Amino acid sequence: MTTASPTFTLKRTGEIRAISLDVDDTLVDYSTSSRAALASMVGNADAWTLWQRITDDHCTRLLAGELQYETMRNIRTRAFFAALGEDLDQAEATRREMRRQEVLADGWSLFPDVVPCLEWLRATGLPIAAVSNASGRHQRVKIAALGLAEYFDTVLIAGEVGAAKPDRMIFDTACSDLGVPLTETVHVGDRLHADAIGARDAGMRGVWLNRQGPREGTMPAGISTISTLAELPELLVCELSTAHA
Repeated sequence: MTTASPTFTLKRTGEIRAISLDVDDTLVDYSTSSRAALASMVGNADAWTLWQRITDDHCTRLLAGELQYETMRNIRTRAFFAALGEDLDQAEATRREMRRQEVLADGWSLFPDVVPCLEWLRATGLPIAAVSNASGRHQRVKIAALGLAEYFDTVLIAGEVGAAKPDRMIFDTACSDLGVPLTETVHVGDRLHADAIGARDAGMRGVWLNRQGPREGTMPAGISTISTLAELPELLVCELSTAHA
C-alpha cells in the first residue's frame, strides 16, 4: 500500500491530527494469553468470567488508592481462589500468581493486522498514543517486548495516570501529551463503552474495533466500527478526514 495519497488527504483537511490506540485485545491478543495463563493456574479456563470480574474490582481499588501495585495481583489471586472455595496463604498465592505471570508473558503476541496498520499510521506523520487500562508497569514491559514502543509518541497507563477509560482524564492526558485537541484525535479500541463511547463522550472520534463480528442492534450515534485494523486506513481517509470537507 502506498502512503502518499493518505498522507496528503489527512494533512490537507486538518480534520485528524492524532491517533490514540488501546493496547490489550486491540493490538495484543491479550484474552488468548490470559485464558491460557488462567488455565495453567487452575487447570482450566472455565472460571474466566469470575476472574475478569475480580480483576476489574481489584484494578478499580488500585486506581482508587486502596491497593498498592506491588501487592494487588497476589491479593486478587487469593480473592479469586476464595471465591472458588479455596483459602490460600500468601506464599501459595504468590507461587500460583508467579506461574500465571510466566505463562502470560510467554503467550503475548500481536494480531497479524497490527504492524501493517502501525506502519501506515507512522507513515502519515501523525502522532500516535497508546492508552491502556492496565494497572501497572508490566504493560510498558509488554509494549517494549513486542516491539510496539517505537510506534508511540506517548503511552498512557491507567495505573500511572490515576484514571481509566472511559474517564475523560486519561483521554485528555493523552491529547495533552501529543499537543493535539481532543476534537482532532481518533481513538480506536476493542471495548465499545470504555473505548469508543468513552472517547466520543470526551470529545474525540470514537472507533470500535469489533473483532468478534456483526453485532445486533443499532450502533450508538457518533461511533464508527471496524472489524480489523486493516480497515482503519480507509476509514480515516474516506470517512473521518472528509466528514466536514
